[in-house]
Amino acid sequence: MDKPLVAVSACLLGQKVRYDGKDKYSALISEELAKSCQLIAVCPEMEIGLGVPREKIQLTQVGSEIKVLKINAPAVDVSKPLIDFALQFIQQHALSGLVLQDKSPSCGLGNTSLFSVSGSQIGTGSGLFASTVMSRRPSLPVVLASQLQSRQDVSYFLQSLLKNQ
Repeated sequence: MDKPLVAVSACLLGQKVRYDGKDKYSALISEELAKSCQLIAVCPEMEIGLGVPREKIQLTQVGSEIKVLKINAPAVDVSKPLIDFALQFIQQHALSGLVLQDKSPSCGLGNTSLFSVSGSQIGTGSGLFASTVMSRRPSLPVVLASQLQSRQDVSYFLQSLLKNQ
């Protein structure tokens, strides 16, 4: 039987793709999850052409919409490219699940800081890549890196993948 295909935030797999040129390597994800799944690295910010290092981006409430804007250049809106990439990504890959980096304006899920246009934090939300994927594939098992802290956590995630296939 083929291993389930799981997209993982590239920084969790040790790729130095974060805005500061660092990674968020997780041996548990990179090694334990890889025993049972085929992993595919994804960094939406890199895929839409933001380099490393890069200016920080953030979720910003603009009227009734949540946008992803550069902090130091708020006129630069990368929302549409992130959404377009998410749609393209889920069309190209028969994903069984996702493992995403917490608090990311592209990959965070419910725990990413949300700012007003004036720069004040006004709450939390989900990154645009993550929210777009979830809106199109609501039954897709998705877990944040912070939720995979033990082998048991990985086992529970694997069970959810198998139930969903």
